[in-house]
Amino acid sequence: MFQLKHGMIMRYLDPKADLTFKRVFGEHPDLVMSLLNALLPISEEEEITDIEYLPAEMVPDNPLRKNSIVDVRCKDKKGRQFIVEMQMIWSPEFKQRVLFNASKAYVRQISVGEEYELLQPVYSLNLVNEVFEPELEGYYHHYRMIHVENTDKVINGLELIFVELPKFNPHTYSEKKMQVRWLRYLTEINERTREVPPELLANPEVKKAVTALEESAFTEAQLLGYEKFWDIISVEKTLYNSAERKGMAAGLAKGKAEEQHLIAANMKKQGISVVIISQCTGLTIEEIDLL
Repeated sequence: MFQLKHGMIMRYLDPKADLTFKRVFGEHPDLVMSLLNALLPISEEEEITDIEYLPAEMVPDNPLRKNSIVDVRCKDKKGRQFIVEMQMIWSPEFKQRVLFNASKAYVRQISVGEEYELLQPVYSLNLVNEVFEPELEGYYHHYRMIHVENTDKVINGLELIFVELPKFNPHTYSEKKMQVRWLRYLTEINERTREVPPELLANPEVKKAVTALEESAFTEAQLLGYEKFWDIISVEKTLYNSAERKGMAAGLAKGKAEEQHLIAANMKKQGISVVIISQCTGLTIEEIDLL
């Protein structure tokens, strides 16, 4: 068995890593199909019955999230496209990037001059390993284009789904059984797992996905790469948090400076001496003269 740097002996790998996520959902059409049917907002009549993999998009070379995104792309015989992403680190622009990528996939379906009726829906399923909507209770967020006043009026085409994995609690959720099984698989199995809950192994698809995570199924080079992935994620998270803190500090400093300039301008209008204004606001006399 492979031993991690901190001495832990692994029996299973975490399915959220790039190596494992692509192994499970990027090499087994039946498993990604089961995951999509469980997590997408589609009826039984609309369920996916076949799948064909598409080439993955290149992730932009952003040093703050270069390694934190793993995606699998596929389509079915109807032409519907599905983008599945595992996002390890949340960032404010992530929703816009998801919308951009889904829109790109939607537009690329037809060439100039072809009928718009040929367009099929694009579903973007985003599994996020952080909480990004702390004020909302639920973990499942579904976005689509609707009429503002009459929400039953919908423009079909783009369906964006975000799942906050840390919020998921199987004990408080009792709807789709397969949704619970897949989310338990993604949140409960990791390097510390010694025994997989029997209720997960009772389902043949989840059992197959669990087997694909066994440490013995990977080469030593792959396992070293797996460990490096988590090291990189840890560094990226630190970098992102540091950048966010610096941005907030810069924003506060800018806001304070603007406030001081506004106070100084108002004092100047009232005929108060520039020396007193300087003492009150901390601005130089030269800065006050320019107001």
